[in-house]
Amino acid sequence: MREIIIKEKEAGQRLDKFLKKYLKEAPASFFYKMLRKKNIVLNGKKAEGKEKLAAGDCVKFFLSDETMEKFSGRKERSVPKTKEEAGILPDLVYEDEQVLLINKPAGLLSQKANAGDISLVEAITFYLIQSGQLKEEELHTFRPAVCNRLDRNTSGLVAAGKSLAALRMLNQAFRERSIEKWYLCIVKGCIRNSGHIRGRLTKDERTNQVKILAADDLTASGTKIETAYEPVAWNREMTLLSVHLITGKTHQIRAHLSHMGHPILGDPKYGDSKFNLKYRKESGIKYQLLHAYSLTFPVMGPPLQKVSQKTFRAPVPADFWKIIKETTWQHGIQEALEVLH
Repeated sequence: MREIIIKEKEAGQRLDKFLKKYLKEAPASFFYKMLRKKNIVLNGKKAEGKEKLAAGDCVKFFLSDETMEKFSGRKERSVPKTKEEAGILPDLVYEDEQVLLINKPAGLLSQKANAGDISLVEAITFYLIQSGQLKEEELHTFRPAVCNRLDRNTSGLVAAGKSLAALRMLNQAFRERSIEKWYLCIVKGCIRNSGHIRGRLTKDERTNQVKILAADDLTASGTKIETAYEPVAWNREMTLLSVHLITGKTHQIRAHLSHMGHPILGDPKYGDSKFNLKYRKESGIKYQLLHAYSLTFPVMGPPLQKVSQKTFRAPVPADFWKIIKETTWQHGIQEALEVLH
C-alpha cells in the first residue's frame, strides 16, 4: 500500500488528473477500474475520480510495487542536480509562498523547446528543491512553470507559479490580459510622441518569423495585435521607448516596431543590420535591447492576494544600462532615470 498526502501546491485539481500525473503511463481506463474496485481510495472512501483535491487529502494505492513501477514513468522525468544542469539560479525580484517573479537574462529560454535545452523552468525547479520548498517526489504530480514566456534574447520579468492554484490564476490573468505588461527598448530613429498601433500578425512556422499586416486591410488574415508606446528619451539617432504590450503574440513588439520603421537595437531578425553592427562594435551589444521591466497586477484573490494591485519592476541588464548612461539624449534623461529607478 502506498499513501500520498496532498500538498498545498497540488490542491485544486481533480483526482483523476492527479492520478494521471502520478502514474503517467497508465491508461485512463485503469484508474477508473481501480477506483471502482477500491484499489485506489480517497480519504479512506471509494471515489469516482472527479473529486476536487484539497490540501491534506489522503490518496491510497492498494497496488503492487511492480504495478506502481510499471506505470510511473519516473525515469523520463529529469531533475537538475547541479547549478550547471539548472543553467543559472533565478534572479528573484519577488517571492512569496505562491509566486516567483524572476528577472530573466537575455540568452536563456523561458521553457524548453527541445529535450536537451536548459531553460528558466529548470533553474526555478533547482532553486525550489535546493531551498527546501519542493521535494523531488512531488515533481511526479506537480511541476513549477512560467506563466508568461519571453523570447530567448529578451530579458525581464517572468512570473512563475509555485502551486497548481497559483499557476491556474496567473495563467488566467495573463490570458485575459488583466496583468499590465510594460517593456523598455531602444529603437532606431527619433520618436517624440506616444502612439497606439494596431495590425495583424501572421507567422511562418518554418522560419519562426512573423509578418505585420495593416489592421485596416480587409483582405489580410492573421491575428489582431495591439501595441502602445511612450517615448522616454530621444535624440536624432534613436529613442528609448516604454512599450505597453496589450496583446501578447510571438515577436509582437519587435515586428510591430520594425514595421513602423523603428527596429529595436540589436534585433537580428527584424532589426537594421548597420545600426546593430555599429553598436556591436562600439558597445559590445549581443542581444536585442528589449526588456520586460514592469508587471502590474489587478485585484487578485487567494492564493495571489499578496501581489494584488501591486507593480513590480526589474532592473535593465548591464549592457542596456550602459547604452542609456553613455548616450547623449536631447530630451528625457531625467524621465528615463525615474522610470528605471
